[in-house]
Amino acid sequence: FATGPRQDNGVFYEIRTYEVKPSRMKEFVELVRQHFHIRQAHSELVGLWTAELGAMNKVVHIWKYDNFAHRTAVRTALANDKDWQGKFISPALACIEKQHNEVAYLVPWCQLGKPPKEGGVYEWVTFQMKPGGPALWGEAFRAAISTHINTGYTKLIGVFHTEYGLLNTVHVVWWNENADNRAAGRHKAHEDARVVAAVRESVRFLESQQNMLLVPLPCSPLK
Repeated sequence: FATGPRQDNGVFYEIRTYEVKPSRMKEFVELVRQHFHIRQAHSELVGLWTAELGAMNKVVHIWKYDNFAHRTAVRTALANDKDWQGKFISPALACIEKQHNEVAYLVPWCQLGKPPKEGGVYEWVTFQMKPGGPALWGEAFRAAISTHINTGYTKLIGVFHTEYGLLNTVHVVWWNENADNRAAGRHKAHEDARVVAAVRESVRFLESQQNMLLVPLPCSPLK
């Protein structure tokens, strides 16, 4: 669940979360619209969203790196990019209350997915699992995710397991056509005996869970 493929593939994902000052959110989004292409020229952006429900004034973005040396080279280049520093970083810092980052890997049984069409919403679910790692809870967790996939009401985008940040954290990203479809699908899933049984088994290893409904910004590759 957590190791194995990493020995042959160094690809990881940096999840960056910004808490933006409420009075500066509109300004921050406009800075992203105007200047984020400068940042995207340095490395691959997977997705960029603002929180609509479950959190407020929060921006989440995911960056893909080939390995840690790649990330170091990108960060060095960004520090020396005068356009990026002057046009985005300087004004953006005045908008941001807090920054948080995590390094995570896609779990081996999940490939990064894409939505079937543009215009939907994303559900970002963070599971804090009990200490012990995937050796303890990995199979039960996978079974719970699989039963939700099999219901067909939602599209799995990715399952990310943290390497740096709060350990035993798993972020699951889903796509839905809209929030009402998600609500209807969840209601049906909760009446599915297979889902109920799988979740009941997985929840034995769960410490806490948090959900956010995210809306992609125009420059996000995942829309």
